[in-house]
Amino acid sequence: MSNEQIAVLVMSYGTPESMDDVEAYYTHIRRGNPPTPELLAELKGRYEAVAGGVFPLRENTDRQVEALQQTLDELEPGRYVCYQGLKHARPYIEDGVEAIAKAGFKQAVGIVLAPHYSVMSVGGYNKRAKEKAADLGVEMTCVDSYHLHPKLVDALVDRVVTKLTAFDRSRPLKVLFSAHSLPVRIRELGDPYEQQLLETSDAVAKKAGVQDWEFTWQSAGRTHEPWLGPDILDTMRELSEKGYKQVLSAPIGFVSDHLEVLYDLDIEAKALAEEIGVHFERIAMLNTDRFYMETLAETIIAQRETPQAG
Repeated sequence: MSNEQIAVLVMSYGTPESMDDVEAYYTHIRRGNPPTPELLAELKGRYEAVAGGVFPLRENTDRQVEALQQTLDELEPGRYVCYQGLKHARPYIEDGVEAIAKAGFKQAVGIVLAPHYSVMSVGGYNKRAKEKAADLGVEMTCVDSYHLHPKLVDALVDRVVTKLTAFDRSRPLKVLFSAHSLPVRIRELGDPYEQQLLETSDAVAKKAGVQDWEFTWQSAGRTHEPWLGPDILDTMRELSEKGYKQVLSAPIGFVSDHLEVLYDLDIEAKALAEEIGVHFERIAMLNTDRFYMETLAETIIAQRETPQAG
């Protein structure tokens, strides 16, 4: 490692490596409280329903980190070295920072595989990374958001335009942009999450030539407090009652194929669509899309140039 090299901590939610790890994973999400047998059985059932228990998020995240490394090497050869840190599975965020410190890096950039900032999501990742880095003497600056990066918008526009060809454009069609719901209390904090999601949706819709669109929520947690809504299933029912029989789902809050997409949309939402007679399609996820990888790489490089922003 040269003194000029900078570590990159690529952070994401994480997922279990096997069915045997689901309970420990769920317990970590619940802050050390084991799930009830019913909740555990439900989550395992969802993983089983998605390609027989395959864990696509972990595989997709690994590929994204590899593709980002390749992209950074193309833009600035030998300058950046990527490490991975997960919120709820190994290697945890702290493990990633420890690996960076152990390798001798003194400077690092953190970025989350989620374009939109919330203090309850990206903010939490960045806080953990910075605290561990400070303990180990690593200068860590973190990206907050990249929700309007031109290449991110272009990648999403391409997916929307491509999937629109699957519909009869002479009939009413609603494009539903969506993201993971968060507790309603984020509004009291002046959190930018909702506004950033609406800004991305608006930018994509305008460039894709889509006028008839709405923003909705999905995948709310099961806690006692209220979460942001309406849920996409409720929105779809309401649209059907209004006469819409065509819906394009554009889950712009997610960047890869994982449970919230492969189950919540491809299984749950699709089943509801069949029940209420709606033609339902979903845009392809970003995964290792070239424009998305360049979005991440260019954002990381820009963050190094203006570290005070992190």
